[in-house]
Amino acid sequence: EHRWDSREHMVRESRQDRELGACPRESLSLHSRFTTLTITREPQSKHGAKDGAVGTSQGCTSASSGAATTTTMLFEPSGDGQTPQVVVLVGAPGMGKTMMVRKVMVEWGEGALHTQFDFVFCIDCKAIILPMEASIANLVSQCCPGLQVPAGKILDDQKKILFIFDGFEALGFSLVHPEAELSSDPREVKPLELTLMSLLKKTLLPKASLLITIRPTALGSLRQCLKGENYVEILGFSAARREEYFHRYFENPNKADAAFRFVRGNEILYSLCVIPIMSWTICTILEQELCGKKNLLECSKTTTGMMMFYLSQLLKHRDRDNPQVLQQFLLQLCSLAAEGIWKHKVLFEEKEIKDCGLDLPGLLPYFLNQRIPREGEDHESVYAFTHLHLQEFFAAMFYVLEDDGETISSLGRLEKDVNKLLESYNKSRKDLNVIVQFLFGLVSQKSIEYMDKTMGCRISSRAREELLEWLQRRHRGLSHPGQALKVSEMDTFHFLFEMNEKSFAQSALGHFTDLDLQDTRLTLYDQMALSFCIQHWAGLGSVTLQGCSFHWRDPEAELDVSVPWVWWAGGQPGQVRCAEPLLSVLSRRLQWCRLSESCCAELAALLAEHPGLAQLELADSSLGDSGVRLLCEGLRTPGCRLRILR
Repeated sequence: EHRWDSREHMVRESRQDRELGACPRESLSLHSRFTTLTITREPQSKHGAKDGAVGTSQGCTSASSGAATTTTMLFEPSGDGQTPQVVVLVGAPGMGKTMMVRKVMVEWGEGALHTQFDFVFCIDCKAIILPMEASIANLVSQCCPGLQVPAGKILDDQKKILFIFDGFEALGFSLVHPEAELSSDPREVKPLELTLMSLLKKTLLPKASLLITIRPTALGSLRQCLKGENYVEILGFSAARREEYFHRYFENPNKADAAFRFVRGNEILYSLCVIPIMSWTICTILEQELCGKKNLLECSKTTTGMMMFYLSQLLKHRDRDNPQVLQQFLLQLCSLAAEGIWKHKVLFEEKEIKDCGLDLPGLLPYFLNQRIPREGEDHESVYAFTHLHLQEFFAAMFYVLEDDGETISSLGRLEKDVNKLLESYNKSRKDLNVIVQFLFGLVSQKSIEYMDKTMGCRISSRAREELLEWLQRRHRGLSHPGQALKVSEMDTFHFLFEMNEKSFAQSALGHFTDLDLQDTRLTLYDQMALSFCIQHWAGLGSVTLQGCSFHWRDPEAELDVSVPWVWWAGGQPGQVRCAEPLLSVLSRRLQWCRLSESCCAELAALLAEHPGLAQLELADSSLGDSGVRLLCEGLRTPGCRLRILR
């Protein structure tokens, strides 16, 4: 009876939506929302590193290298048969530590899991106000004020107790005190830091179990206090779990499919969805975009827009009283990110972090993970951005972020030259593609206004002219003298789509007449970028997509290897309408067809639906007599305005 009373109280507490990024929609049950995370385990300290070192994913989180875990695995026996008494759950902000704790609480409260514990006491270190001095019995009473059993009596059976400290770093304790000052009496009142140290070092309730969640940057002091601990690092969502999360988030399976298909076609967003809070951010945005729509073909949010929204949510309640500290931190963070990109560097030494003034415990963990060296390693702690694309985003911000009206310099070491960045990308540094894409997105008028309004960051618009001149100069150089000026690089359409400004696209494409892509695999995101640009390309006279294929679902799925339409080779019949985002804006002339007889019914229907099409070239096609008859039916329809058929 007493055990259930405690459980009931704990479950009630655990259902409060306190985690970062709590969904503003109607509250869903934890069971329906929770998606299994991928973790990696470190051995108990006695088997490997005395200091309990935990490695981060070093910049680009890869959830494929760990194992999927449920909360049952946290206290499972290790390889030597020992059941861990202390589990340290490590993860950057937004990786799902608090959600994992809530899952433990609910499952225990329902009697489904962790039944070896009669009492579970969960302390949210980020939210609870703790006394300056307390005994462990005092903490139990404060944690569960409705208990009908005296706290002292509960603590007598240590093996049946689990203490959970969620967000341990929020306590801010150094945990450096002589062992002689520690307590062994659960009723003894001492300074709170000493009481907790006693619990961690097992001088107090040595048989009780502990579950501690903490950020990688705060592990340094904690690891010195623990004995026999197991370290578990959250790596995020595996590929399969990302799709599962989308289906759990959206109540409507059609919307879930549409949202995931949109993200799967965007390599940057799909990669970022390994981070649970980023998956939540993207789903939140796409849910709003899908209101009243059947698809996301005209999504108003760019990749940059989603990154800015993520950043604003991450910093929503940070240093609100001292915005200058946040501004200076972001300036130096962008500087570090850019220098790292130029040097192909994703790991940064502790000295670099301090030299840049980034060693602020209230901000640093939101952007950088810390890797503490194992025993025998002769280097200091190193840091990495929580994801490579985040480093690239901040590197792009470095080029356009202003301070007091003047664009900042990077500690005098890195030249802030947009043209140098663009020319390096053009010539040899194709790894700068994502940075250039973010650069276009950041200097859009919407981005400039959003960053200023939500974070007080001033984005310089001076780079816009440099970006425009570079695009025009770039494609003129690729066209031969005497030939029509053509655009033949897909990334150009990505850059213009990222900026998402009609006037800029018109200016960038105004001097060109031809679109010519060869042997290109086009995702749904590529099609949307092309559609946007073609709509605002007044001088476009010819579209050539030779040997191209359209992919609109999972790029790895066998059935989506190639989706044909009028001007490219191969593929499976009956899927012509998959190219609809592009078809709706194409006009005038389509060429380079290699169509089979089975495609002609769809082609005939499209001739009627797209009256702007004036010229059609069916080179190298095998239509057959029945195919030609179907084509003629399309030509007879009133909606067909075709003038030339070759």
